[in-house]
Amino acid sequence: MADADEEGTETETNAVPDDEVSAASNADKDMVRWRGNLVPKKEAKALRHVFDELKDHLGHNKPDPKMWVNVASLTHPGNGPVWRGDLDFTYEIEGEHCNLGFVGMDVCVDLIPRRILKDGELMLKDYGKTWVYVYLPQETFDKFKQYIKIGTGWSVSPGGTVEDLNSNRGLVAIEARLHHQNGQPSPSFWVSKDKEASIEDMSFSRIGSVQEVNDTFGQQRVHRGIGLFSVSLEVEGTPNFQPTPGIGKEANLCFTLVSVRSWGITDCVAPIVHSQSKSF
Repeated sequence: MADADEEGTETETNAVPDDEVSAASNADKDMVRWRGNLVPKKEAKALRHVFDELKDHLGHNKPDPKMWVNVASLTHPGNGPVWRGDLDFTYEIEGEHCNLGFVGMDVCVDLIPRRILKDGELMLKDYGKTWVYVYLPQETFDKFKQYIKIGTGWSVSPGGTVEDLNSNRGLVAIEARLHHQNGQPSPSFWVSKDKEASIEDMSFSRIGSVQEVNDTFGQQRVHRGIGLFSVSLEVEGTPNFQPTPGIGKEANLCFTLVSVRSWGITDCVAPIVHSQSKSF
């Protein structure tokens, strides 16, 4: 699978040029290039659909995406009480079913620095480096959980949300992980070139990674736009007995933010000032 948004031009538009995905060679016609990555044709089609055209993402007052959710299997790392499985998303694109490991949602990404002292010790030191708060409408989160329930059989525990003492009405806060280790693709951050354009006509410029934008003084705000995520399920269970949906246990969701398409800064969402994570 391609490292989403790891490579590409500095400007992206929803009207993707024909040469953005080009045939790799006559010898291997089932593989094409998407932003420097050689991927199967159907995967490239899904990448363009979700990342470039920003279609079939979950959002407030948006039609339900033509998407199905599946988890191939749960695996156990050999120690600990948790089984884990990555979600796979199937999109219906021009009558064809295309699988992809990513999903898009309307979100707000909180890049406001955290400088919290507890007993004289600086807390949340890794904020903006290894994780960030992401806010999304409760309605959107509930819809996503319905897709998961229908596709996998698993009910989602409320443990994936974060308590927000500011009580942003109708919003859910989650802790989204960020790739940050050597060898991992950096989560990219793109900003709209014309904030008045419709989503169909909007174009974006890549200004760096989420971590780099988080370190930029003028960008340390709450950004509204589309977040693109990989998502995994985590379910408690003993190493010798794989959990089964529908027998009492619920799954926790773990989000990894892989890319942001920002429409701009918003002052309508109050940032979290204190939290108690229930899943991390």
